[in-house]
Amino acid sequence: MTTTSTTVRAVERALEILLCFAKSPRELSLSEIAREVGLHKSTAHRLLLSLQSKGFVRRQTGSEKYILGWSVLELLGNVYLSDELTTLALPEMTKLRDETGETISLYIRSGIERIRIQAVESNEPIRNVVAIGKTYPLYVGASGKVLLAFADEAVVQEVLTREQIPSDFSRELQLQLDKIRVDGYAVSIQERDAGAAAMAAPVFGRNDECIAALSISGPVSRFTTDKMHQYVDALCTAAAWLTKMLSH
Repeated sequence: MTTTSTTVRAVERALEILLCFAKSPRELSLSEIAREVGLHKSTAHRLLLSLQSKGFVRRQTGSEKYILGWSVLELLGNVYLSDELTTLALPEMTKLRDETGETISLYIRSGIERIRIQAVESNEPIRNVVAIGKTYPLYVGASGKVLLAFADEAVVQEVLTREQIPSDFSRELQLQLDKIRVDGYAVSIQERDAGAAAMAAPVFGRNDECIAALSISGPVSRFTTDKMHQYVDALCTAAAWLTKMLSH
């Protein structure tokens, strides 16, 4: 094997290691990573050291397990700044923020998680603030449930299995997803964070695939149920406009 082909293979293996974390929302041990990518532990360890030196993975404090490093977030930052979706969405999100006075966010699905890729923060002194690149599970919160409701059934089943959701909650979640598909939006009150409420609607791309969730969020003291009802049309109209732009 030539030096060039050896280098290419090493790069491929390093990328395969990074992709392990896309499949799992938790930290991974060396043995788990080696088994997932089909490498000897010594080879996996060597590649992890290289990735760690560049900040793409890091060891959990007081643990032998690995998690993604901050360099991944830096790359994501460049992606969201240049991506067609976030660039196109920003003016409409700003308009929606000005109309509602609350924080507007855009989430996409990555595996069985959601990632915040764009945001226009509320101008109110008390507001819902979440970092760009922050990930959350799909089964909690309005945006997550929207992305889950319009995902393939295989994704739904993976969430139920991988998150080890109890059967009683699983049945309730399935009913919620059915309702979201009918209503065209989701509402959550203090599901993910105490004191916070949110509503979200799907954004579709080509082939009617749900590619994002557009959300409005704010403190429950201000963003009440009545307020959310008032903003349903504004939210769904903004999501429909983004769908129209992205499906052409």
